[in-house]
Amino acid sequence: MSLFKSASTVSLWTLASRITGLGRELLIASAFGASALTDAFNVAFRIPNLFRRLFAEGAFSQAFVPVLAASKAQHGEEATKLAIDQVATLLAWSLLFLSLVGVMAAPFLVWAMASGLQQQPASFQVAVNMTRWMFPYIGFMSLVALSAGILNTWKRFAIPAATPVLLNLAMIAAAWLLAPWFKAQGIQAIYALPVGVMAGGALQLALQIPVLSRMGLLPRIGLTVSAIRKAAADPASRQIASLMLPALLGVGVAQISLLINTQIASHLTPGSVSWLTYADRLMEFPTAILGVALGAVLMPQLAAAKAKGDHAEYAAMLDWGLRLVVLLALPCAAALLTFSQPLVSVLYHYGAFTDKDVQQTTLALIGYGVGLLGLVAIKVLAPGYYASQDIKTPVKIAVIVLCFTQLMNVLLVPYLAHAGLALSIGLGALLNAGWLFVGLLRKGSYKPQPGWLGFGARVLFATLLLAGFLIFAAQYFDWLALRQQMLWRLLVMAMVLALSALIYFGSLRIIGLRWQSLVRRTSN
Repeated sequence: MSLFKSASTVSLWTLASRITGLGRELLIASAFGASALTDAFNVAFRIPNLFRRLFAEGAFSQAFVPVLAASKAQHGEEATKLAIDQVATLLAWSLLFLSLVGVMAAPFLVWAMASGLQQQPASFQVAVNMTRWMFPYIGFMSLVALSAGILNTWKRFAIPAATPVLLNLAMIAAAWLLAPWFKAQGIQAIYALPVGVMAGGALQLALQIPVLSRMGLLPRIGLTVSAIRKAAADPASRQIASLMLPALLGVGVAQISLLINTQIASHLTPGSVSWLTYADRLMEFPTAILGVALGAVLMPQLAAAKAKGDHAEYAAMLDWGLRLVVLLALPCAAALLTFSQPLVSVLYHYGAFTDKDVQQTTLALIGYGVGLLGLVAIKVLAPGYYASQDIKTPVKIAVIVLCFTQLMNVLLVPYLAHAGLALSIGLGALLNAGWLFVGLLRKGSYKPQPGWLGFGARVLFATLLLAGFLIFAAQYFDWLALRQQMLWRLLVMAMVLALSALIYFGSLRIIGLRWQSLVRRTSN
């Protein structure tokens, strides 16, 4: 199976997810703007997402996927299916307990995430209410992560990549249809959004269940005390639990950084949390389409290669992933640094979203853009450690990067406000990726394949051509004034993006970049 084809499948579905996600954010921005209430929703939504990253895409996936891939490679599918049942039993009961605690502890969680909301008590209470509505969302998403780990290990990448679209569609329906109805009933319209979140979580899990059932891989969750004890004693469960402890620390460090940044933003100008959130949504396009797709495809393949002792294949797959990161993330970073205001204007500048909101979101997006190459590279480099079941090294690096990021906040936030928070994250990502890269080189796990110098020079040349064109396009058109001509602004943006792709990929073709090795790379 072609790794490029697998990554392309994930990327296309991720692109669909991010397009519908931007549609969701556009609708929310147009309907609610950047206000104390949207800050309250964004804080409330971040709380279950924080725990989701701990128990779903974060520590759990980092521990579960390598163990599952190694079990499949070494012990066969039958033994692996039994391990899936035991892990699912422990996960389901842990999530039930966590959800109950989270609903009861909602006031404390909101205060810990954004105590600045207490400056407006009504907004603080709205955030508490929405947190209670949405906290069980982590249960749905953690089970979705379990399902995605199984499907990716069996090289079924499309369904896990497609499911996030359902969350966006559910939230769009809630904002478009349910919010006006809530308002007509005398209920604050913002409460429609938590309903959409919960419906989206349920739909994502429901989509994966029939697929797992047809494959004979649907987990059987034990319902008795003896079943829970048996699951806890299972070797695979114990191994995953032992790997999750350092992984929880590593993911927890990243979430602590997010918590601190949200806390700081909540004490800045009202709307700061929302400006950062809108910029972060735009950043999810390249980070998810490139980084998440590559990570999802590479993780089980790297783990399988390590389990078989095939070091050459392991190193070759890492090299392939890093070349794609440079090829695709570098021009995206250049676009964010030179073309941020047009992007924000076209995507968000409608309804209640003002010129000031565009300017402030643009500043945050530029800060994030500084670290885009690092953010994407981490998604390839970190699985290089996880595949070897070495989670401690990325954790140690993450702790140091957290300290560095907060030092940057101390230096930058007094001058750049919320944009300083974004820039600190960007600089921290570059440091994290660089450290991971050097660590793999020193361990001898990764040895760069021949041809990097010529490859890098060609990509850099094409990126500089692209940046020059985007600087011209950003200055030639008055993107804010074009708000009154929505269709024309959309058409101009489409033309600029099409020409950008032509300039970048066309120049690469002219100066002789070879695509064959990237496209034809296969998995075992």
